[in-house]
Amino acid sequence: MSQRKADYADETEIDEELDQLPDEERIETAVENLEAHGFDVVLVDSADEALDEIQGHIPEGVSVMNGHSTTLEEIGFIDYLGKGDHGWESLPDEVWGIDDDAERQAARREAQTADYFLGGINAISETGELVAADLSGSRVGAYPFAASNVVIVSGVNKVVPTLEDAYDRLESVAYPLENERAQEAYGVESAVAKQVTLHRETEEGRTKVVLIEEQLGY
Repeated sequence: MSQRKADYADETEIDEELDQLPDEERIETAVENLEAHGFDVVLVDSADEALDEIQGHIPEGVSVMNGHSTTLEEIGFIDYLGKGDHGWESLPDEVWGIDDDAERQAARREAQTADYFLGGINAISETGELVAADLSGSRVGAYPFAASNVVIVSGVNKVVPTLEDAYDRLESVAYPLENERAQEAYGVESAVAKQVTLHRETEEGRTKVVLIEEQLGY
């Protein structure tokens, strides 16, 4: 079942100051610093443009995997990937079609090495760092090295001034919302158990950040 931020945000207490739309100057600073740190960044106006950007970026014939991302759901990527009319090898279809628990877990690990791995991020500092976390590590495990190419999709509401603010946003915005979602979706609490900070990308062209000038995800 698809879930979006609006489905549970009203029931969750978060730090609203760390979930605002920044002004253009702050966005420009974040983009400049991300690019200086080796990330490819494209700034788009809308969720529709973000989906178009992803469709044009990923070539036919490659394997594609995604971690859970409310933003990917909100821009329509999850529905698009599931329909299969894209010329990609959809690894989520293969992984979640496995009945055996041990085999499915092994397939999830192998899928971290997809040609293209897509996901969201929990915070972006104006100083050019990306911060993300989850319970199992299945969402963030591909980001540092495993996948050949990474596409991170984010609303600009995740842009905050400093790396310390990014860590604060992870704890006071992203975690409460994810915890609420996990309880509704799986009946269990979440936790900031596996955390990744991307300070820079050393492999040219590997990590692309699609930054959307809307309030999306958490």
